[in-house]
Amino acid sequence: MDLTTTYMGLPLKNPLVVSSSPLSQELDNIRKMEDAGASAVVLFSLFEEQVRTEDAAMHYFMTFGSESYGEAQSYFPAAEDYDIGPSAYLDLIQSATEAVNIPIIASLNGVTDQGWIDYARKMEAAGAAGIEMNMFSIPANPQLPGQKIESHYVDVLRAIKSSVDIPVAMKLSPFFSSISNMAQQLDEADADALVLFNRFYQPDFNLDLMEVQNNLSLSTSEEIRLPLLWIAILYGRVRASLGASRGVHSGTEVVKYLLAGADAVMTTASLMKNGISHLGTLRNQTEELMKKLEYESVTQMKGAMSQRSVADPTAFERANYIRILKGYSAATDS
Repeated sequence: MDLTTTYMGLPLKNPLVVSSSPLSQELDNIRKMEDAGASAVVLFSLFEEQVRTEDAAMHYFMTFGSESYGEAQSYFPAAEDYDIGPSAYLDLIQSATEAVNIPIIASLNGVTDQGWIDYARKMEAAGAAGIEMNMFSIPANPQLPGQKIESHYVDVLRAIKSSVDIPVAMKLSPFFSSISNMAQQLDEADADALVLFNRFYQPDFNLDLMEVQNNLSLSTSEEIRLPLLWIAILYGRVRASLGASRGVHSGTEVVKYLLAGADAVMTTASLMKNGISHLGTLRNQTEELMKKLEYESVTQMKGAMSQRSVADPTAFERANYIRILKGYSAATDS
């Protein structure tokens, strides 16, 4: 069974990549990830606030939404509370690349151009095999047009790509008005990978205390459907690698993502819930399902159920939406 794949230009021994999480703050954990079967590790995010002081307006904007980052804020303390700063982050990159034989991908979480470029270069110098850009921005200003937001993503990507030689991935939000067009723009800007999707965390209301409450619910396997849809649609339409990042708890989700067209399948929630050793379970389950489906390699199965490969491509479009609604029988009171 050949599980090898290529993601953002990096050859991987299998498609299982550990996504950004606080688990990677400890070097010993990164070693355990490699031993358990991870093919690469995306380090926890280094936030822009940790590397430069924003002006008062930007600081307020980011602090106000501090519980809505792409990674679980219940896992991630506020930026100023991190026990590992920018220098230590660079040291961890160097130590990790020396300690393991799998790619270490750095993660940058920021908003402004200048919040990225300097540390992208330093991450490359420290030995990072690649960089995942995790752009956090809630466009709450009604005067800010969507086109300007999209252009900002593309401009920052180009700035980073022109500053480093290592591959760069863009972790995307699912909330663009046209995912296909946004993906195409980033592809044309030379993104090495697109990670679908960033999982934003929204606040809730505590009615007893009448306060805004920020809590976390781990992803479930049901959340696979949105990224599965778009990976299946984008497969073969963009040059960039496609990384799947949501709802992976078993080999079933891994295989589904690969059939849709993913080059790498990322997980964090399953490891937070079951421990790092669960990576071995994911790999074994993936192999068992591949044998059952009579696939001999990841390359062979990749994209086999993408939109361009299935007999009924409308299954990914409006026609299927109509069929689902017509075919659903709701329970009624007798």
